[in-house]
Amino acid sequence: MRGISGKVIAVTGASGGIGLAVCGRLRAEGATVYALDLSVDSQDQFAIAVDVTDLDTLIAAAAEIGAREGRIDGLVAAAGVVEDDVAAEDMSAAIFDRTLGVNLRGLFFSAQAFGRELLNRGSGNIVLISSMSGAHVVNIPQKQCAYNVSKAGVSALARSLASEWADRGVRVNAVAPGYVDTPLLAQKKHQFAEWLEHTPAGRFARPEEIAGTVAFLMSEDSEYYCGSELLVDGGYSLR
Repeated sequence: MRGISGKVIAVTGASGGIGLAVCGRLRAEGATVYALDLSVDSQDQFAIAVDVTDLDTLIAAAAEIGAREGRIDGLVAAAGVVEDDVAAEDMSAAIFDRTLGVNLRGLFFSAQAFGRELLNRGSGNIVLISSMSGAHVVNIPQKQCAYNVSKAGVSALARSLASEWADRGVRVNAVAPGYVDTPLLAQKKHQFAEWLEHTPAGRFARPEEIAGTVAFLMSEDSEYYCGSELLVDGGYSLR
């Protein structure tokens, strides 16, 4: 895709699932990709340990990448968690706060830390990983109101940041995956049959398919996308 080769891009949530696939796709497109996560390979010079709920670690990571490479061109914010099925009336404040802390505050902190670097340069590209569970559907049969709320917040965050930053050279968009075949999804095998019944495509997405959508939004082929959210759900939201 046009305009990815040679770019310096950071990816949070990079150790597994969608984040890992995004790193692989962007590297295949010729980008220098820094993998950011809580747990990383200490021998990998392009891996940096961060806690997305801690703004200082993200600021330090952005500064380290900038010092090494001389610039930063983009961020993919893919860190996320999902709570176990808990009825809303029984959900503890700790579970609710942790889910929003990683999924929403963590993505805001990531965008803030790296956005400052991009705004200082006057150019850049940010992609936030939201979910079909945010602005499009409420998943069933699982009970996960904190996850749904957090992802709806990510959708709104992408639009808000795009509105503030587009005229300063920084594009912000979101990708809203449906069910993706990742280790996180595998924890819910008892619900697979019901999810597939509601998915016209008849299967779950592969992480590489989400990574391809991210790569498009990171490329010059999507230059007029601003505050958009691309839904990649195999038709789930149609039913």
